[in-house]
Amino acid sequence: MSQSSAELLTLGISYKTAPVALRERLALTELEAGRFVQSLVEDAVVDEAVAISTCNRTEIYLVSADPVRAETALLGALSRRADIRPTELAGLIYSPRNCDAARHLYRVTSGLESMIVGEAEVQGQVKRSYEAALAAGTTGPLTNKLFTAALQTGKRVRSETGIGSSRTSVSTVAVDLAADVVGDLADRDVLIIGAGETAELTAQALAARGVTTIFVANRHAQRALSLAERFGGSVVSLDELPARLERADIVVSSTSSPHPIVGVEELELVMNERGGRPLVLIDIAVPRDIESDCGELPGVTLYDIDDLQAVVARNMSVREGEREQATAIVEDEIVRFARWMGQLDVRPTITALRGHGTSIVDEVLAENAGRWESASPRDLARIDALARAVMQRLLHEPTIRLKGMQAHGTSTGHGRLQLVRELFALDESTSRTDGAAASDGRIAGATDNVRALDERRRGA
Repeated sequence: MSQSSAELLTLGISYKTAPVALRERLALTELEAGRFVQSLVEDAVVDEAVAISTCNRTEIYLVSADPVRAETALLGALSRRADIRPTELAGLIYSPRNCDAARHLYRVTSGLESMIVGEAEVQGQVKRSYEAALAAGTTGPLTNKLFTAALQTGKRVRSETGIGSSRTSVSTVAVDLAADVVGDLADRDVLIIGAGETAELTAQALAARGVTTIFVANRHAQRALSLAERFGGSVVSLDELPARLERADIVVSSTSSPHPIVGVEELELVMNERGGRPLVLIDIAVPRDIESDCGELPGVTLYDIDDLQAVVARNMSVREGEREQATAIVEDEIVRFARWMGQLDVRPTITALRGHGTSIVDEVLAENAGRWESASPRDLARIDALARAVMQRLLHEPTIRLKGMQAHGTSTGHGRLQLVRELFALDESTSRTDGAAASDGRIAGATDNVRALDERRRGA
């Protein structure tokens, strides 16, 4: 497939469209994301693929010459992973294409689509997702351009606006929530399960409130030890978790485990040993670290990532001017991307359009060749010239408009080019002219030219 025939499409769910119970079923670890996109590009209909998976979203970006088939294949793969009917999943998924898909990624990378508008973590998450796809060998010219430009847009938004100046994150909101529930945190026993970036941000927010934290980690024990040294805490292994839960007042969990770490049966035993002392659990992991039924146990208060939205709505106030400025930067960058995509498509489309017109002229002249027995060679030349002049005149204005799209670039340009190709059946011209080609050598030459254009477009 050539770049010129490619379309960009996205399928995704986020905290705006689906609850955490479904998002966790579609969540992908870095290793799983690599395998997932590799399985997609093994299908001939998908040429490039990148997967983004965070606590708030799972999105797959595809490049395909047949976006309808590609979207169907991807929807099927996601529905199988989530163990849900495709028709049910389709109602929860958003699926922008081309510049709309690029705009969405730019907004995600800039923090405009985050639960906490302007959060900085998402830029790093997008970058790591792109690097994972690079390592898996599933990127290509279009996705390379897309993600490079999106990351640059995110940097520009943060350097030219104050949208991220509040330093608010999911972790800080979780700590705010804990304080809302139990009051002053300084004398509380706080447990952090996990040692990743979110755990570090949680420790920072707790340290600012005078809290010394206990870290629980197995896989990343060395990183947990480093964090404990920075924030004056200590580290225990996962085997020691039940004993630590008996003493804790607050637990914040943020691992990348695909399975729950705290189960309802184990926690019930812990609560029996606590003598009625309440326990606050805040689970900001996706998939969730703490079984949802734990919240039904007496004395246990459980919050998950979706519960944080109420706190965000109450406490988070991004100045509208900053949001508008960030959106304007995204739109400015989208024009650049639209111009780039237009350059990929305009020239081949113009060539295919004029080749299509030439093949029709050749076909009509060949069909009527036997009707002009008395015409002189000079008359035949005039008929030929007249037919071609009509074709040239007819295609003159569309050609000018197409070249204008290339020169100026618009966010809808790619869709307009695709409409031109559909209106003139440029992607079907080979099959339409094959029969006539056999009857006349001149038509065969024109058909071969069109076939060559289509084959270059399809990468055959």
